Amino acid sequence: MSDTKTPILSVRNLHRSFVSGDNTLNVLSGADLDIYPGEMVGLIGPSGSGKSTLLHAAGLLEKPNAGEVYIEGRECLSLSDNERTAIRRNSIGVVYQFHHLLREFDALDNVALPQMIAGKSERAARGEAARLLGIMGLSDRMHHQPGQMSGGEQQRVAIARAIANKPKILLADEPTGNLDPNTSGNVFQSLFDLTRLEGVAALVATHNMSLIAYMDRVFTVKDGLVVPYVLKR
Repeated sequence: MSDTKTPILSVRNLHRSFVSGDNTLNVLSGADLDIYPGEMVGLIGPSGSGKSTLLHAAGLLEKPNAGEVYIEGRECLSLSDNERTAIRRNSIGVVYQFHHLLREFDALDNVALPQMIAGKSERAARGEAARLLGIMGLSDRMHHQPGQMSGGEQQRVAIARAIANKPKILLADEPTGNLDPNTSGNVFQSLFDLTRLEGVAALVATHNMSLIAYMDRVFTVKDGLVVPYVLKR
């Protein structure tokens, strides 16, 4: 982990509530969190605790009711839609529970296409895609379409795709939640190894307690706040 004291990602005083009929559900009530270069931070808790809400706000995918999100020291929520889109494209990688691969394209093209959209040449994009898929142990599967691959292989492709544009931070929302325990462990090891190799900071939301061993720091969402997670013995 880098020893720099400047966060890659900071969220400050985030508030997010949802209204259903006459009821208001307060999910975040002043959440604060800093993520530093090169570290892997876990956000542990059951479904519905607010983990995904925090990740969506941190990834500029939805606006909170109040608060600030800083990426590389720049406050982002006050920016225009186009400016936030550019930051998501250039600085943030996202891995979801479901891989969301383009089924009509093979693994190589699934990883190359986001790079080409960002302006990289086809040759360079496909070369980088092949490199990342090789690191993920998929050199012999890169010309297979998603339907020809196992769930674990598909999720490895999704991880490579999220890293392809060299983001500063990777946000992973239950990245192994749709996999069996053995496959889950293998896929998360691949995610951990790749982020370490590429020097990418990561914030990982999960309810899988076995993943805590990989984390530099671990937090949970309690009463709408982000607090250090205390392992119960």
